Amino acid sequence: MPRVLSVNVSTGIEQPFSTKTGMTGIDKRPVVGPVEVRPPGPRRGGLGSGLVGDYIGDSRHHGGDRQAVYAFAREDLDRWEPELGRRLGDGTFGENLTTVGLDLADALVGERWVVGDPDDPERSVELQVTDPRVPCRTFAGWLSERGWVRRFTAEARTGTYLSVLRAGTVRAGDEITRTFVPDHDVTSGLLFRATTTQRELLPRLLAAREFLDAETLALVGRNGSFALDDA
Repeated sequence: MPRVLSVNVSTGIEQPFSTKTGMTGIDKRPVVGPVEVRPPGPRRGGLGSGLVGDYIGDSRHHGGDRQAVYAFAREDLDRWEPELGRRLGDGTFGENLTTVGLDLADALVGERWVVGDPDDPERSVELQVTDPRVPCRTFAGWLSERGWVRRFTAEARTGTYLSVLRAGTVRAGDEITRTFVPDHDVTSGLLFRATTTQRELLPRLLAAREFLDAETLALVGRNGSFALDDA
């Protein structure tokens, strides 16, 4: 059964990683016990992260309802360890949920998860897959890896953001149950590749039109791609 291995939050650290100033919330650390999760509202003017107590530094690019929760697979952290030559603890990639037993690159855009006890709404949350993570210079600086954005992009296993459909709590060990699987083949991995490096895939995204945001639909309309901020 897929499950949450770790729940991770950040209280914020100074960001020396790029020309941007201020604080960043990329330094996520595992926490013990339940963490409250709720829809944070709009990216600007909202609550930031979907996890209570989790810091969002760059509210222009991070947080808000479509990026309320970020999940990354422990299996993918394990794949990167020998290449980077170091131990990658849970939360190292800035994820809120470190998962096991679920291939996030194959998660369908719009699919729904109940995390926790599916029979007890007070001990679970309902989440929906929204968008892949687009790597940035802060991510590269945090890992102290030049060219990291390019390398991470080439792998195209970025984890996924999730929106909160039903508030509740999450904790390490919670099971992940897929409760809704949409009738299309647009995965998080496909969405990432189409909007970054393989524009020829953009028309395929329209099969998941009802689950895409306006920015992504605009990219499809003009055959565009997201600009990658490499370092």
